[in-house]
Amino acid sequence: MLSPATGQVVALSDVDDAVFSTGNMGKGFGLEPTEDEILSPVTGKVTLVAETKHALGIETAEGVDILVHMGIDTVELKGKPFEINVAVGQKVKAGQKVATMDVKQIQEDKLKATIMVVATNTADMVDKVEMEVNKKCSAGNVIGKIKLKKEE
Repeated sequence: MLSPATGQVVALSDVDDAVFSTGNMGKGFGLEPTEDEILSPVTGKVTLVAETKHALGIETAEGVDILVHMGIDTVELKGKPFEINVAVGQKVKAGQKVATMDVKQIQEDKLKATIMVVATNTADMVDKVEMEVNKKCSAGNVIGKIKLKKEE
């Protein structure tokens, strides 16, 4: 899996959003971005572009549903700090630019720009997510792996 932005990788359990930190949305990681460009962490097909532009869904060829959620409570901003470069049904490659997020604008609105990347179908598909946390990374760098459950 690639880093969707330049910044610092954090454990999902450390993000300031209980829906994600408790694992309710699935296994994954958080990222504190320092730049605005958002890349696809995986190769797959776009399955979701939130109306408020704060989230994207991408399904991998293996059937893992990846959610890229940009910012905490940024749904309240009604799309203002986001520009989406993809559409539902479009194929994307890992490392392809999929969005721009105005990190400074989000912070000026007193919200957090933390990006959460989770496998929303963890229960069915994912054994574990291996990630090096508390590490600085550049957008597009390999930062971890998703280990799939073995088929019975």
